[in-house]
Amino acid sequence: MRCYWQPAALVDEFDPRLDPRMAHRPVKAVRLLGQDLVLFRDGSGRYGLLDRACPHRGADLAFGRHEPEGLRCPFHGWRFAVDGTCLETSAEPPGSTLCTRVRQRSYPVREQSGVLFAWLGPEGSVPPELPAFDCFAAPASHSFAFKGLWRCNGLQAFEAGIDPAHPRWPMTRVMREFCQPEIRFDAALEGLLRLTTLRPMTDALTHVRVTHAMFPATFVIPLSESITITQMHVAVDDTHTYWYFFFTSFGEPLDKEAMRAQRLACVTLPDYAPKKGRHCDWGFDADEQRTRTYLGMGEDDINLHDQWAVESMGAIQDRTKEHLGSSHKVIMANRRTLLKAIETVRAGGRPPMAAQIHAGLDGIARSLQAPAATTAPYGGEGSALPASLGEAFDALAGDAVLVDAFSPTVVDWLAHVKRFELARHDAADDKGDWQAREYFGRF
Repeated sequence: MRCYWQPAALVDEFDPRLDPRMAHRPVKAVRLLGQDLVLFRDGSGRYGLLDRACPHRGADLAFGRHEPEGLRCPFHGWRFAVDGTCLETSAEPPGSTLCTRVRQRSYPVREQSGVLFAWLGPEGSVPPELPAFDCFAAPASHSFAFKGLWRCNGLQAFEAGIDPAHPRWPMTRVMREFCQPEIRFDAALEGLLRLTTLRPMTDALTHVRVTHAMFPATFVIPLSESITITQMHVAVDDTHTYWYFFFTSFGEPLDKEAMRAQRLACVTLPDYAPKKGRHCDWGFDADEQRTRTYLGMGEDDINLHDQWAVESMGAIQDRTKEHLGSSHKVIMANRRTLLKAIETVRAGGRPPMAAQIHAGLDGIARSLQAPAATTAPYGGEGSALPASLGEAFDALAGDAVLVDAFSPTVVDWLAHVKRFELARHDAADDKGDWQAREYFGRF
Protein backbone atom coordinates (compact mmCIF):
# COMPACT_ATOMS: atom_id res chain seq x y z
CA MET A 1 0.00 0.00 0.00
CA ARG A 2 2.98 2.29 0.47
CA CYS A 3 3.73 2.05 -3.26
CA TYR A 4 0.71 4.28 -3.99
CA TRP A 5 -0.51 7.76 -3.11
CA GLN A 6 -3.08 7.53 -0.31
CA PRO A 7 -5.85 10.05 0.45
CA ALA A 8 -5.09 11.55 3.87
CA ALA A 9 -7.73 14.27 4.33
CA LEU A 10 -10.19 16.51 2.54
CA VAL A 11 -9.10 20.07 1.94
CA ASP A 12 -12.50 20.90 3.47
CA GLU A 13 -11.21 19.62 6.80
CA PHE A 14 -9.06 22.75 7.05
CA ASP A 15 -11.98 25.06 6.23
CA PRO A 16 -12.95 27.16 9.29
CA ARG A 17 -16.55 27.23 8.04
CA LEU A 18 -16.77 23.49 8.70
CA ASP A 19 -14.33 23.31 11.62
CA PRO A 20 -13.91 26.68 13.42
CA ARG A 21 -10.78 25.40 15.16
CA MET A 22 -8.93 25.57 11.87
CA ALA A 23 -9.12 29.37 11.78
CA HIS A 24 -6.38 29.58 14.42
CA ARG A 25 -4.83 26.12 14.53
CA PRO A 26 -4.87 24.14 11.26
CA VAL A 27 -3.56 20.91 12.77
CA LYS A 28 -5.11 17.42 12.53
CA ALA A 29 -4.20 14.05 13.98
CA VAL A 30 -4.26 11.49 11.14
CA ARG A 31 -3.98 7.72 11.15
CA LEU A 32 -3.15 5.95 7.90
CA LEU A 33 -2.20 2.31 7.31
CA GLY A 34 -1.95 1.82 11.07
CA GLN A 35 0.51 4.72 11.42
CA ASP A 36 -0.07 7.79 13.60
CA LEU A 37 0.71 11.09 11.87
CA VAL A 38 0.04 14.80 12.24
CA LEU A 39 -1.10 16.90 9.29
CA PHE A 40 -0.84 20.69 9.43
CA ARG A 41 -0.69 23.84 7.32
CA ASP A 42 1.96 26.47 8.07
CA GLY A 43 1.68 30.23 7.79
CA SER A 44 2.66 30.14 4.12
CA GLY A 45 -0.15 27.73 3.25
CA ARG A 46 2.13 24.71 2.83
CA TYR A 47 0.95 21.34 4.14
CA GLY A 48 3.16 19.08 6.21
CA LEU A 49 2.68 15.47 7.28
CA LEU A 50 4.96 14.27 10.08
CA ASP A 51 5.28 11.30 12.37
CA ARG A 52 3.37 12.16 15.55
CA ALA A 53 6.02 11.08 18.06
CA CYS A 54 8.46 13.96 18.62
CA PRO A 55 12.04 12.76 17.90
CA HIS A 56 13.17 14.34 21.21
CA ARG A 57 11.27 12.40 23.87
CA GLY A 58 8.33 10.95 21.93
CA ALA A 59 5.58 13.39 22.97
CA ASP A 60 2.56 13.60 20.65
CA LEU A 61 2.99 16.38 18.08
CA ALA A 62 -0.76 16.38 17.37
CA PHE A 63 -0.92 18.57 20.50
CA GLY A 64 1.84 20.86 19.19
CA ARG A 65 1.68 24.62 19.13
CA HIS A 66 0.93 25.91 15.65
CA GLU A 67 3.28 28.71 14.60
CA PRO A 68 3.80 30.45 11.25
CA GLU A 69 7.03 28.55 10.58
CA GLY A 70 5.75 25.13 11.62
CA LEU A 71 4.76 23.01 14.61
CA ARG A 72 6.36 23.30 18.07
CA CYS A 73 6.34 20.45 20.59
CA PRO A 74 5.00 21.82 23.91
CA PHE A 75 7.18 19.44 25.95
CA HIS A 76 10.57 21.11 25.37
CA GLY A 77 9.81 23.58 22.61
CA TRP A 78 11.41 21.83 19.66
CA ARG A 79 10.00 23.24 16.42
CA PHE A 80 9.63 21.52 13.04
CA ALA A 81 8.96 22.74 9.51
CA VAL A 82 6.58 21.03 7.07
CA ASP A 83 9.47 19.05 5.58
CA GLY A 84 10.58 17.76 9.00
CA THR A 85 13.50 20.12 9.40
CA CYS A 86 14.21 20.86 13.06
CA LEU A 87 14.19 24.65 13.28
CA GLU A 88 14.80 25.06 17.00
CA THR A 89 15.76 23.07 20.11
CA SER A 90 14.74 25.62 22.72
CA ALA A 91 16.12 23.93 25.84
CA GLU A 92 19.64 23.55 24.43
CA PRO A 93 22.38 26.06 25.41
CA PRO A 94 23.45 28.91 23.08
CA GLY A 95 25.57 27.71 20.22
CA SER A 96 24.15 24.19 20.25
CA THR A 97 24.06 22.54 16.85
CA LEU A 98 21.79 19.70 17.92
CA CYS A 99 18.96 20.87 15.68
CA THR A 100 21.16 20.44 12.62
CA ARG A 101 21.49 16.75 13.42
CA VAL A 102 17.80 16.11 14.10
CA ARG A 103 15.06 15.68 11.55
CA GLN A 104 11.49 14.48 11.97
CA ARG A 105 10.29 11.96 9.39
CA SER A 106 8.05 13.79 6.94
CA TYR A 107 5.93 12.56 4.02
CA PRO A 108 5.17 14.32 0.73
CA VAL A 109 1.70 15.84 0.50
CA ARG A 110 -0.10 16.80 -2.69
CA GLU A 111 -3.37 18.68 -2.99
CA GLN A 112 -5.52 17.42 -5.85
CA SER A 113 -9.22 17.90 -6.61
CA GLY A 114 -10.18 18.73 -3.03
CA VAL A 115 -8.16 15.97 -1.37
CA LEU A 116 -4.73 15.95 0.31
CA PHE A 117 -2.80 12.87 -0.80
CA ALA A 118 0.13 11.43 1.15
CA TRP A 119 3.08 9.43 -0.10
CA LEU A 120 4.10 6.96 2.61
CA GLY A 121 6.80 5.19 0.63
CA PRO A 122 10.36 4.59 1.84
CA GLU A 123 12.23 7.64 3.08
CA GLY A 124 14.05 9.32 0.24
CA SER A 125 11.95 7.67 -2.48
CA VAL A 126 10.63 9.88 -5.25
CA PRO A 127 6.82 9.70 -5.46
CA PRO A 128 5.24 9.23 -8.89
CA GLU A 129 2.59 11.40 -10.44
CA LEU A 130 -0.99 10.74 -9.45
CA PRO A 131 -2.89 8.44 -11.82
CA ALA A 132 -4.45 10.16 -14.81
CA PHE A 133 -8.04 9.81 -13.61
CA ASP A 134 -10.77 11.99 -15.10
CA CYS A 135 -11.58 13.32 -11.64
CA PHE A 136 -8.06 14.77 -11.45
CA ALA A 137 -8.20 16.25 -14.96
CA ALA A 138 -11.61 17.87 -14.57
CA PRO A 139 -11.79 21.56 -13.61
CA ALA A 140 -12.70 22.32 -10.01
CA SER A 141 -16.20 23.38 -11.06
CA HIS A 142 -16.89 19.86 -12.36
CA SER A 143 -15.43 17.80 -9.51
CA PHE A 144 -16.53 17.32 -5.90
CA ALA A 145 -14.86 15.24 -3.18
CA PHE A 146 -16.20 13.84 0.08
CA LYS A 147 -15.32 11.05 2.50
CA GLY A 148 -16.74 8.81 5.21
CA LEU A 149 -15.59 6.36 7.87
CA TRP A 150 -16.56 2.70 7.93
CA ARG A 151 -15.80 0.47 10.89
CA CYS A 152 -14.50 -2.52 9.00
CA ASN A 153 -11.46 -3.85 7.19
CA GLY A 154 -10.51 -1.99 4.04
CA LEU A 155 -10.54 -5.04 1.76
CA GLN A 156 -14.16 -5.97 2.44
CA ALA A 157 -15.12 -2.32 1.94
CA PHE A 158 -13.40 -2.26 -1.45
CA GLU A 159 -14.86 -5.59 -2.51
CA ALA A 160 -18.36 -4.16 -2.16
CA GLY A 161 -17.50 -1.68 -4.88
CA ILE A 162 -16.25 -4.27 -7.37
CA ASP A 163 -19.20 -6.64 -6.94
CA PRO A 164 -21.28 -6.04 -10.09
CA ALA A 165 -24.17 -8.19 -8.86
CA HIS A 166 -24.92 -6.02 -5.84
CA PRO A 167 -24.78 -2.34 -6.94
CA ARG A 168 -27.94 -0.63 -5.83
CA TRP A 169 -29.79 -3.96 -5.35
CA PRO A 170 -31.52 -2.55 -2.27
CA MET A 171 -32.44 0.68 -4.10
CA THR A 172 -32.88 0.00 -7.82
CA ARG A 173 -35.77 -1.89 -9.32
CA VAL A 174 -33.88 -2.75 -12.53
CA MET A 175 -31.15 -4.52 -10.57
CA ARG A 176 -33.69 -6.62 -8.65
CA GLU A 177 -36.03 -7.50 -11.50
CA PHE A 178 -33.17 -8.38 -13.85
CA CYS A 179 -31.10 -10.03 -11.17
CA GLN A 180 -29.15 -12.61 -13.17
CA PRO A 181 -26.66 -10.45 -15.08
CA GLU A 182 -23.95 -11.64 -17.38
CA ILE A 183 -20.72 -10.40 -15.80
CA ARG A 184 -17.48 -10.10 -17.72
CA PHE A 185 -14.16 -8.50 -17.05
CA ASP A 186 -10.96 -8.00 -18.95
CA ALA A 187 -7.58 -6.67 -17.88
CA ALA A 188 -6.19 -3.67 -19.74
CA LEU A 189 -3.12 -4.10 -17.57
CA GLU A 190 -2.36 -6.27 -14.58
CA GLY A 191 -4.38 -4.70 -11.81
CA LEU A 192 -6.58 -2.60 -14.11
CA LEU A 193 -9.92 -4.25 -14.87
CA ARG A 194 -12.87 -3.27 -17.02
CA LEU A 195 -16.10 -4.80 -15.70
CA THR A 196 -19.08 -5.19 -18.02
CA THR A 197 -22.46 -6.20 -16.64
CA LEU A 198 -25.23 -7.06 -19.12
CA ARG A 199 -28.87 -7.33 -18.10
CA PRO A 200 -31.12 -8.29 -21.04
CA MET A 201 -34.45 -6.54 -20.40
CA THR A 202 -36.23 -7.31 -23.66
CA ASP A 203 -35.29 -8.84 -26.98
CA ALA A 204 -34.27 -5.37 -28.17
CA LEU A 205 -32.98 -3.72 -25.02
CA THR A 206 -30.07 -4.63 -22.74
CA HIS A 207 -29.00 -2.68 -19.69
CA VAL A 208 -25.21 -2.29 -19.91
CA ARG A 209 -23.10 -1.11 -17.01
CA VAL A 210 -19.35 -0.61 -17.41
CA THR A 211 -17.10 0.07 -14.43
CA HIS A 212 -13.37 0.05 -13.87
CA ALA A 213 -11.28 -1.19 -10.97
CA MET A 214 -7.68 -0.19 -10.34
CA PHE A 215 -5.51 -2.06 -7.87
CA PRO A 216 -5.22 -1.74 -4.95
CA ALA A 217 -8.38 0.13 -3.88
CA THR A 218 -9.95 2.39 -6.53
CA PHE A 219 -12.98 1.92 -8.74
CA VAL A 220 -14.91 4.14 -11.13
CA ILE A 221 -18.66 3.72 -11.56
CA PRO A 222 -21.27 5.53 -13.67
CA LEU A 223 -23.81 7.56 -11.74
CA SER A 224 -25.63 8.92 -14.79
CA GLU A 225 -25.01 9.66 -18.47
CA SER A 226 -22.80 12.62 -17.54
CA ILE A 227 -21.45 11.94 -14.04
CA THR A 228 -19.05 9.32 -12.73
CA ILE A 229 -17.92 8.48 -9.21
CA THR A 230 -14.29 7.61 -8.57
CA GLN A 231 -14.05 5.95 -5.16
CA MET A 232 -10.89 5.18 -3.23
CA HIS A 233 -10.47 3.29 0.01
CA VAL A 234 -7.64 3.84 2.48
CA ALA A 235 -7.10 1.72 5.57
CA VAL A 236 -6.96 3.58 8.87
CA ASP A 237 -6.00 0.31 10.53
CA ASP A 238 -7.16 -3.29 10.31
CA THR A 239 -10.69 -2.52 11.47
CA HIS A 240 -11.41 0.98 10.11
CA THR A 241 -11.34 2.45 6.64
CA TYR A 242 -12.12 5.75 4.97
CA TRP A 243 -13.78 5.90 1.59
CA TYR A 244 -13.15 8.95 -0.56
CA PHE A 245 -15.23 9.65 -3.63
CA PHE A 246 -14.93 12.14 -6.43
CA PHE A 247 -18.01 13.14 -8.40
CA THR A 248 -16.95 14.13 -11.91
CA SER A 249 -19.35 15.86 -14.27
CA PHE A 250 -18.79 15.64 -18.02
CA GLY A 251 -21.63 18.08 -18.59
CA GLU A 252 -22.77 20.94 -16.39
CA PRO A 253 -20.86 22.28 -13.35
CA LEU A 254 -21.72 20.60 -10.07
CA ASP A 255 -23.62 22.30 -7.26
CA LYS A 256 -20.90 21.55 -4.74
CA GLU A 257 -22.46 23.46 -1.86
CA ALA A 258 -25.70 21.49 -2.13
CA MET A 259 -23.84 18.18 -2.49
CA ARG A 260 -21.69 18.95 0.53
CA ALA A 261 -24.64 19.98 2.71
CA GLN A 262 -26.59 16.84 1.81
CA ARG A 263 -23.71 14.58 2.83
CA LEU A 264 -22.65 16.51 5.92
CA ALA A 265 -26.13 15.86 7.30
CA CYS A 266 -25.25 12.15 7.51
CA VAL A 267 -21.89 12.39 9.32
CA THR A 268 -20.37 13.90 12.45
CA LEU A 269 -17.34 16.16 12.26
CA PRO A 270 -14.39 16.30 12.54
CA ASP A 271 -13.99 12.57 11.80
CA TYR A 272 -16.70 12.21 9.11
CA ALA A 273 -18.06 9.28 11.08
CA PRO A 274 -21.58 8.21 10.03
CA LYS A 275 -24.38 9.10 12.41
CA LYS A 276 -25.92 5.67 11.93
CA GLY A 277 -24.22 2.36 12.50
CA ARG A 278 -24.27 -0.83 14.48
CA HIS A 279 -25.21 1.11 17.64
CA CYS A 280 -28.66 1.86 16.15
CA ASP A 281 -28.97 -1.09 13.73
CA TRP A 282 -28.06 1.29 10.90
CA GLY A 283 -31.50 2.90 11.27
CA PHE A 284 -33.31 -0.27 10.20
CA ASP A 285 -37.11 0.02 10.12
CA ALA A 286 -39.00 -3.24 9.60
CA ASP A 287 -42.23 -1.45 8.67
CA GLU A 288 -40.41 0.57 6.04
CA GLN A 289 -38.87 -2.60 4.62
CA ARG A 290 -42.27 -4.24 4.38
CA THR A 291 -44.16 -1.28 2.90
CA ARG A 292 -41.83 1.20 1.23
CA THR A 293 -38.17 0.29 0.58
CA TYR A 294 -36.38 -2.96 -0.12
CA LEU A 295 -33.79 -2.66 2.66
CA GLY A 296 -35.62 -0.61 5.26
CA MET A 297 -32.85 1.92 5.85
CA GLY A 298 -34.19 4.97 4.09
CA GLU A 299 -33.39 6.48 0.72
CA ASP A 300 -31.62 9.71 1.67
CA ASP A 301 -28.18 8.18 2.30
CA ILE A 302 -27.39 5.34 -0.08
CA ASN A 303 -23.89 5.03 1.39
CA LEU A 304 -25.62 3.73 4.51
CA HIS A 305 -26.75 0.67 2.54
CA ASP A 306 -23.19 -0.31 1.63
CA GLN A 307 -22.06 0.60 5.14
CA TRP A 308 -24.54 -1.87 6.60
CA ALA A 309 -23.41 -4.60 4.22
CA VAL A 310 -19.68 -4.32 4.98
CA GLU A 311 -19.91 -3.49 8.69
CA SER A 312 -22.46 -6.17 9.50
CA MET A 313 -19.95 -8.80 8.30
CA GLY A 314 -17.81 -7.94 11.31
CA ALA A 315 -14.82 -5.66 11.55
CA ILE A 316 -12.74 -8.34 9.80
CA GLN A 317 -14.90 -10.70 7.79
CA ASP A 318 -14.32 -14.43 8.34
CA ARG A 319 -13.93 -15.46 4.71
CA THR A 320 -13.61 -19.15 5.63
CA LYS A 321 -17.39 -19.13 6.09
CA GLU A 322 -18.40 -17.40 2.85
CA HIS A 323 -19.57 -19.11 -0.33
CA LEU A 324 -18.71 -17.18 -3.47
CA GLY A 325 -20.69 -17.78 -6.64
CA SER A 326 -19.98 -17.14 -10.30
CA SER A 327 -21.29 -13.58 -9.92
CA HIS A 328 -18.29 -12.89 -7.68
CA LYS A 329 -15.69 -13.64 -10.33
CA VAL A 330 -14.28 -10.11 -10.08
CA ILE A 331 -13.79 -10.43 -6.32
CA MET A 332 -12.01 -13.74 -6.91
CA ALA A 333 -9.77 -12.14 -9.54
CA ASN A 334 -8.92 -9.25 -7.23
CA ARG A 335 -7.99 -11.63 -4.41
CA ARG A 336 -5.69 -13.56 -6.72
CA THR A 337 -4.07 -10.29 -7.75
CA LEU A 338 -3.67 -9.30 -4.11
CA LEU A 339 -2.02 -12.58 -3.13
CA LYS A 340 0.32 -12.34 -6.10
CA ALA A 341 1.15 -8.72 -5.21
CA ILE A 342 2.09 -9.74 -1.66
CA GLU A 343 4.55 -12.30 -2.99
CA THR A 344 5.94 -9.80 -5.50
CA VAL A 345 6.63 -7.22 -2.78
CA ARG A 346 8.17 -9.86 -0.52
CA ALA A 347 10.56 -10.68 -3.37
CA GLY A 348 11.53 -7.02 -3.73
CA GLY A 349 9.35 -6.15 -6.71
CA ARG A 350 6.58 -3.62 -7.27
CA PRO A 351 2.90 -4.56 -7.02
CA PRO A 352 0.43 -4.14 -9.91
CA MET A 353 -0.07 -0.59 -11.22
CA ALA A 354 2.77 0.79 -9.08
CA ALA A 355 5.27 0.32 -11.89
CA GLN A 356 2.85 1.78 -14.43
CA ILE A 357 2.20 4.80 -12.23
CA HIS A 358 5.92 5.41 -11.85
CA ALA A 359 6.38 5.12 -15.62
CA GLY A 360 3.30 7.19 -16.42
CA LEU A 361 -0.13 6.06 -17.56
CA ASP A 362 0.24 6.92 -21.23
CA GLY A 363 -1.58 4.41 -23.34
CA ILE A 364 -3.96 3.18 -20.68
CA ALA A 365 -6.74 5.42 -21.96
CA ARG A 366 -6.29 3.98 -25.43
CA SER A 367 -6.37 0.45 -24.06
CA LEU A 368 -9.66 1.20 -22.34
CA GLN A 369 -11.51 2.42 -25.42
CA ALA A 370 -15.00 0.96 -25.48
CA PRO A 371 -15.61 -1.73 -28.12
CA ALA A 372 -17.07 -0.53 -31.39
CA ALA A 373 -20.86 -0.45 -31.56
CA THR A 374 -22.27 -3.52 -33.21
CA THR A 375 -25.57 -5.12 -34.02
CA ALA A 376 -24.00 -8.55 -33.53
CA PRO A 377 -24.13 -10.15 -30.08
CA TYR A 378 -21.69 -8.56 -27.63
CA GLY A 379 -18.51 -10.58 -27.76
CA GLY A 380 -20.34 -13.31 -29.61
CA GLU A 381 -22.74 -14.07 -26.76
CA GLY A 382 -25.81 -12.60 -25.10
CA SER A 383 -28.08 -9.88 -26.44
CA ALA A 384 -27.13 -7.44 -29.17
CA LEU A 385 -26.05 -3.91 -28.33
CA PRO A 386 -27.59 -0.99 -30.25
CA ALA A 387 -25.49 0.30 -33.12
CA SER A 388 -25.89 3.89 -31.90
CA LEU A 389 -27.19 5.88 -28.98
CA GLY A 390 -30.03 7.11 -31.16
CA GLU A 391 -31.07 3.53 -31.81
CA ALA A 392 -30.85 2.80 -28.09
CA PHE A 393 -33.14 5.73 -27.29
CA ASP A 394 -35.63 4.59 -29.94
CA ALA A 395 -35.65 1.13 -28.33
CA LEU A 396 -36.15 2.73 -24.94
CA ALA A 397 -39.16 4.75 -26.09
CA GLY A 398 -40.79 1.73 -27.73
CA ASP A 399 -40.16 -0.84 -25.03
CA ALA A 400 -43.46 -2.33 -23.88
CA VAL A 401 -42.13 -3.60 -20.54
CA LEU A 402 -40.86 -0.17 -19.53
CA VAL A 403 -43.99 1.55 -20.78
CA ASP A 404 -46.13 -0.81 -18.74
CA ALA A 405 -43.96 -0.37 -15.63
CA PHE A 406 -43.47 3.40 -15.70
CA SER A 407 -46.26 4.72 -18.00
CA PRO A 408 -45.92 5.93 -21.63
CA THR A 409 -45.50 9.55 -20.50
CA VAL A 410 -42.51 8.83 -18.26
CA VAL A 411 -40.73 6.64 -20.82
CA ASP A 412 -41.37 9.09 -23.66
CA TRP A 413 -40.08 11.97 -21.52
CA LEU A 414 -36.93 10.02 -20.61
CA ALA A 415 -36.17 9.17 -24.23
CA HIS A 416 -36.76 12.80 -25.23
CA VAL A 417 -34.31 14.03 -22.57
CA LYS A 418 -31.65 11.56 -23.70
CA ARG A 419 -32.01 12.59 -27.34
CA PHE A 420 -31.76 16.25 -26.35
CA GLU A 421 -28.60 15.64 -24.29
CA LEU A 422 -27.03 13.69 -27.13
CA ALA A 423 -27.85 16.43 -29.66
CA ARG A 424 -26.45 19.13 -27.37
CA HIS A 425 -23.26 17.14 -26.82
CA ASP A 426 -22.80 16.49 -30.56
CA ALA A 427 -23.42 20.16 -31.39
CA ALA A 428 -21.08 21.62 -28.79
CA ASP A 429 -17.86 23.01 -30.22
CA ASP A 430 -16.27 24.25 -27.00
CA LYS A 431 -15.81 20.94 -25.19
CA GLY A 432 -12.47 20.49 -23.48
CA ASP A 433 -10.45 17.38 -24.27
CA TRP A 434 -11.52 15.72 -21.05
CA GLN A 435 -15.17 16.16 -21.99
CA ALA A 436 -14.77 14.94 -25.54
CA ARG A 437 -14.10 11.29 -24.71
CA GLU A 438 -17.48 10.06 -25.85
CA TYR A 439 -18.64 9.77 -22.31
CA PHE A 440 -22.04 8.42 -23.28
CA GLY A 441 -20.34 5.29 -24.55
CA ARG A 442 -19.08 4.43 -21.07
CA PHE A 443 -22.51 3.62 -19.75
